[in-house]
Amino acid sequence: MKTETSYIGMWQTADGHIRQQLLPGGRYDEARGNRESAYTGRYEITGDYIYYWDDSGFEADGNFTDENTLQHGGYTFYRK
Repeated sequence: MKTETSYIGMWQTADGHIRQQLLPGGRYDEARGNRESAYTGRYEITGDYIYYWDDSGFEADGNFTDENTLQHGGYTFYRK
């Protein structure tokens, strides 16, 4: 069975433009292009579902379709 810690680490789009670091302790740090820490906040994972609360106030969600693929915000992220 997968646990929340199974998904900790770096996830990125195929072109590497968006990079999302899922940190231990339920925090994330997302870079976009040359902009480091473009979005930061907290996350919770339940099963294959991830929910985000960004520090700027918006919320988002996503799904891990397998252990190396995350669908989030209309993008596909791959484990790096």
